Formats: sequence, C-alpha cells, structure tokens
Amino acid sequence: MSNNKDETLKDSLKVEDKLEKSFEEALSHKLTDEDIERARLLIGHDEPLKFRELYSTAHSDALRNWAFGSGDDNPLYTEEDYGLDTRWGGQIGHGTQVGHIKSPMLGDRIPKEIKAQTKGVFRGVHVFVSGGKWEWYRPLRANDRIFCFRGLESIVEKDSSFADRSVIQTDRDVCINQHGEVVGVYRIVQVLTERGKSRKKGKYSEIEPASYTDKDYEKIDAIYGQETVRGANARYFEDVNIGDELQPMAKGPLTVTEIIAFHAGGYGFVPYGLKASRLGFQNRKRIAPFYLKNEQGVWDVAQRLHWDSQWAKAIGNPMSYDYGVMRQAWLYHMVSDWAGDDAFIEKMEDSIRKFNYMGDTQFLTGKVVNKRVEDGRYLVDIEMNMINQRDTETAYGSATVSLPSKETGLSPLPPVPQELQQKATAMFRRHNELAMEKRRGDK
Repeated sequence: MSNNKDETLKDSLKVEDKLEKSFEEALSHKLTDEDIERARLLIGHDEPLKFRELYSTAHSDALRNWAFGSGDDNPLYTEEDYGLDTRWGGQIGHGTQVGHIKSPMLGDRIPKEIKAQTKGVFRGVHVFVSGGKWEWYRPLRANDRIFCFRGLESIVEKDSSFADRSVIQTDRDVCINQHGEVVGVYRIVQVLTERGKSRKKGKYSEIEPASYTDKDYEKIDAIYGQETVRGANARYFEDVNIGDELQPMAKGPLTVTEIIAFHAGGYGFVPYGLKASRLGFQNRKRIAPFYLKNEQGVWDVAQRLHWDSQWAKAIGNPMSYDYGVMRQAWLYHMVSDWAGDDAFIEKMEDSIRKFNYMGDTQFLTGKVVNKRVEDGRYLVDIEMNMINQRDTETAYGSATVSLPSKETGLSPLPPVPQELQQKATAMFRRHNELAMEKRRGDK
C-alpha cells in the first residue's frame, strides 16, 4: 500500500522525460551551512536599491494598473480626478504598491569585504514569499517617485514539511518619496528551499486541479455581485463594534490571465528581471542559474513556475501557483473597500500558509477584533482569513485602520519613528550628493 502511494506521488510530479535532464542541474543546488553563515554577515547593513521597477514614478496610469491587476476598482486608486474632493486632494495608490514602485537609489554599498564574502549566496535555491508586515506613514500620491533601501533583518534555519530544510529570511525595505519622507516600511518574509528535496517529498502531490460546475460559479458570482466600495460614505469610529464582520470577498478562480494582469500592474520585474530578446540574452548571461530550458529546448526564467506547471512539478508542486504578494494585495483590497475614503490603513501583516494553485478560488472574510484611541488616532484592529474551495486556509492576516471620528473629525497620520526618519534622511542626502556628482561628471 505504502509503495503504491509513493509511486502515485512520484507520478503526479512527473514531467516529460526530455525535461528531466534539463531540470537536473536546476534541482541540484543545496542549502549549505556555509551559505547560511555567509548570509548572516549581511544582517544590519542597509543598502540602497539600485534597480528600477516597471514603474519608477507613481503616475496616474501606474496607480490604476496596480489596482486593476489586484482586481480592485476603487476610484480613489483608479481615477485621476475622483480624489480631488477627498481628504487626500487627489489620486492615491494602493498601499501594497509602495514596495513595488522604485527609482534607482544611489548610495554607499556594503563594505567590500562583506560583499566579497557573500557573493553568490543561496544561488540556485528556490525562494517564495511566505508573508510580510507593512507599516504606512503617508499615502502614495500621484507622481511620487519612490526610492528604497534594504537591509537583512534575520536569517533563521527551520525544518520544513515541504522540503526538509528551509531558511526563513526577513528583509526590511524602507520606502521614501522624492522629498526624503518615509512613505512606508515593508518587511518581506521569504522561504528558501532546495528545489530537489521539495519534489522528492511531494507534500502537495495529491492535490487535484480544481474544476467547477455552474452551481459552483453561482456561489462565486454571488459574492462578486455584492462586493461594494465604501468610498465617500464615511465609516465612523463610533459606529464600529468589536465582532463586526467585513463583507465577504472572492478572488479567482486563478488563471494565467490573472498572473499577466498582476505583472501588467507592475509586479515582478526585479531583481531578476523579465526581459525580452537581446535583453533576455544579456540577462541570461548575467544570472545563468535563473534560467533553464523548457520542453522545446528554449531558455526561460525560473520565475515561470507561476504559469508553467511543468516547471512547478519539478520543484514539488502539482501545478503552477500565484505570488504571495498577490494575496497581500487582496487582503489590502478587502480592508480598503470596508474602510472608506477618509480612513488610513496604518499596518497590515499576513502569513501565506498554503499555495494558491491555478484554478483555485480564494474566499476572504474578516472581522473587527479591537478598537482604541491612541495619540489622537481612532484605531480599529481587523483579523482576516483566506480559504480556498477545498475549505483549506491558505492565508491569514491582520490590519490596523485609523477611522474618522464623529467628535473630532479625521484622524491624523501616524508619526514616523525618529530613528527611522533620521536614517532615511541620511540615505536620501547621500543619494542626492552622488546624483549631483554624477551630473557634474556628465558635464
């Protein structure tokens, strides 16, 4: 019985024979003690992010496309003129977009000896986002330029039911605007695993692709049909009660089209880069381990496991799946629909627990768990859950929202911690110094 089951697990993750050889090298990279120790040398060193995202400026189209790519039609994010008579005085952006819109930032690199010791660390292992923590201090406004600097906060080795051994890596991105003001801080929790081991374990090999009847779609469409944007109808702190439920939300069924829409919204172009033709060739020469051949013998990016089930099977998943960042955007969408134009989402934390496979549908629920007044801000705490059509919880999260008060009006924005703003000011000043030196050199 056991042998038959093992054989079934193996068969469900099997790819075409001609691909097995192609995937061999990609599956051979290991998580080593040496790499883990080398990576720890990076803790505490902030470095400016020099790459440019698809969008480096939050122009109106960029704000709209990110929202549309998340399935969000809130006019505060999607219409150029809607926000003129709101507290914001114009169009603003989806909070999760702050971490994915970047202008190249100049600055001093990490010490040369550390750079040399950490070169190529974790190369060739699989990385996926397993959660994150957001803190926002001001909205992303139309035409903001966003610069970021990043530091490694922690490296923790952990046993993994997916791939035996894994590393949990937490990076901190500090995102500032063209005035050197901190817009938000994004802590990204990533899981690093050995591709080959995750396939041999086959933890998810028994999962069958989703299929739908008309009755199934009636349930999904009914939820879509009742979803509403709170908008200009202010939600006051005094009217909120602990135990209040947010309106349910649906996302999916997941398709390749949705993945494309999310990329079109601006996600996923750095640090590895989705490039075409000659630029793709140059990128392949730059980061060869990120590329492997498909069934036609064509080099393509490892990132394609989000739309190529053959490659997803090779690393232990029965089919391709979404990005963790997509589900972060969906949780934010749920909260902002509920909160209304006058609210400000201050914090959000999420944990991605299971994969969201092609064809899966996610059902989102949420409820108010606490309310309080803090430093003149009227705050509400929310907990959220995400469950798929198999009744499996795939993600959960929490958020803190400041709401307007009937007594005092709009809540002020949260203050930026002094030490954080001082660090951001110093990094931005150095960026400007080097930019000026570069302009002088060009002349």
